[in-house]
Amino acid sequence: MTAAVAIRHHGPVAVVEIANPPVNALSRAVRVGLMEAVAALGADDGVAAVVISGGAGRFIAGADIREMNLAPEEPFLPDVVAALDALDKPVIAAIDGAALGGGLEIALACDARIGSGKALLGLTETRLGIIPGAGGTQRLPRVVGVAKAIPLICEGRILKAKEALDLGLLDEIVEGDLIAAAVARAQTQAKRRVSALPVPAGDAAEEDAAATQALKGAKGVPAIAEAVRVIRAARDGDFAAGMARERVAFLALRQSAEAAALRHLFFAEREAGKVPGLDGATPRPFGKVAVIGAGTMGAGIAVSLLDAGLSVTLVERDAEAAEAGLARVRGLYERPVKSGRLSEAQAEERVSRVSPTADWQRLADADLVIEAAFEDMAVKADIFQRLDAIARPGAVLASNTSYLDLDAIAAMTSRPQDVVGLHFFAPANVMRLLEIVRAEKTAPDVLATALVLAKKIGKQPVVAGNCDGFIGNRIYAVYRRHAEYLVEDGAAPEEVDAALEAYGFAMGIFAVSDMSGLDIAFAMRKRRAATRDPSERYVSIADVLCETGRLGRKTGAGWYAYDTAGKKSVDPRTGEIIAAARAEKSISPRAFAAEDIQRRLVSVMANEGAKELEEGIALRASDIDLAFVNGYGFPRLKGGPMFAADQMGLPEVLREVEAAHAAGGAGSEASALLKDLARTGGSFAQWRKT
Repeated sequence: MTAAVAIRHHGPVAVVEIANPPVNALSRAVRVGLMEAVAALGADDGVAAVVISGGAGRFIAGADIREMNLAPEEPFLPDVVAALDALDKPVIAAIDGAALGGGLEIALACDARIGSGKALLGLTETRLGIIPGAGGTQRLPRVVGVAKAIPLICEGRILKAKEALDLGLLDEIVEGDLIAAAVARAQTQAKRRVSALPVPAGDAAEEDAAATQALKGAKGVPAIAEAVRVIRAARDGDFAAGMARERVAFLALRQSAEAAALRHLFFAEREAGKVPGLDGATPRPFGKVAVIGAGTMGAGIAVSLLDAGLSVTLVERDAEAAEAGLARVRGLYERPVKSGRLSEAQAEERVSRVSPTADWQRLADADLVIEAAFEDMAVKADIFQRLDAIARPGAVLASNTSYLDLDAIAAMTSRPQDVVGLHFFAPANVMRLLEIVRAEKTAPDVLATALVLAKKIGKQPVVAGNCDGFIGNRIYAVYRRHAEYLVEDGAAPEEVDAALEAYGFAMGIFAVSDMSGLDIAFAMRKRRAATRDPSERYVSIADVLCETGRLGRKTGAGWYAYDTAGKKSVDPRTGEIIAAARAEKSISPRAFAAEDIQRRLVSVMANEGAKELEEGIALRASDIDLAFVNGYGFPRLKGGPMFAADQMGLPEVLREVEAAHAAGGAGSEASALLKDLARTGGSFAQWRKT
């Protein structure tokens, strides 16, 4: 028996306990141990029944994802599950935590499943671009029916104990000693193999509706269509035939580019919180939180905090503005209440934890203050000077700035060590990314506090160094600039957007600019004008749009025209402005294929990311990928710009960047890191700053 699996005897019942911390992933050691345990217990006449346990607070949280990037090693999980299924003694799964993916497939091979109130059950493989590969698509429909199995698998839903009990996935919820209850049940449990059950007769219309809904929400994930096909085929033949179909589909998907990208992001999320220099840093408490600024962003930040159970003091310039901020917070709860995701009572309880005020002295006892005021240095400087005089010693002072110099903001206080950037993305209560900006003097425990806050409010943290635009907006500015070069050189805005949407973006960059408002970037360009390198190519088309009052969707025109319902259309006036800009520079427009546009824009994004890695603005390439997938709409199935560049091949990326430099001038040069990696056969994924 391997160290990861142990057997303990309780009279005639053997308890097989898995111990592979932290989550009991189904690594090879666990699979070997389970196979050995099943073989030994099957041959032991003194054992009448078996309990499978993951120990206190656990079960099995799925496959060891690290092994998916390696050559598979026996025993394979389907063989382990089949051996458990074939055991001629009753088997009880005792679930005291997460039974996810392969963990639930193990549990479904048992004759009964009981759990504590902490049990979580789900087949989450589609989140990684694959389908269950050890019988999940065949056993789950036999328990819950095809119509319910489709959304459970395709959406990767995780069910709490009560939901699982209601569906029949759990046979019992135990309060008290779960192992004792499992041992007692094992002695009276009859054999009930899920694999031998028929698929329940279901309503064909319900099954069709479930399949249609799943495919509608697939967002290009090939695993969804395969899951629907294999689940529905569960009723078309015997169990063995269904298993064979599942396995063929699983193995093909496992090798897909989409699955590789999703695995990359899975590991990127694990790495993002590992920040050098934080060993031994104890996060500061933040029971009392305040937000300065109750506009759209401040209200969204407040809702994120309220959803996590915190109370919020919402500070504005006067009582009227504070009450308007409270109304915005209340308004943000209308949609989840209307959709049924939140009850009116729950929403009202959360809103009750907001204290709107114009009294800055209310900040005196706050543990954490988040400034969410207008993106203007003079405004933020005034706020932090006032905060410095009011906030208690040791309070964390955070700025939601998206571009401005955090060191300059911190210098407005006598305690720069307490200042950190918390860059939320709009809408702040929805968007998952939280860019945590470390200023030159930010204390380790302040940075640790920001990371703990991100986890508490359900955000994906990415730590950035201080520069203009930090990680995300710095790259986004280059991305937008080169998209404008393409337009000035001959591509229509709608052609660029169509190419990006074909690549996997939900919206193209010009449509996004119109949605955000062109005046935001216009103000930034004016701010940077004095320091812009004269040898950098500058495209004035967006400036002309703004100067003529075309600020995007909010004014009914920008890069596109918009009707009263907000529906966009190609605007001849935009075409005239573009044509005039080309004529002024004597540019003869040329055609660009969609692939040319995609390759150019991904390459310049990766190149700017490489510069950030060189400078230490980003800790690792995968952090950049997380930022763009979670904050800027980069398609998850492409893994982020740095991963996509690695897949493209860095020599090819370098050639594209050199062409982009020729087109764009200063600021578009190939990074030294990109050149080095392209020359030596390296990759961004493997690179580590020395």
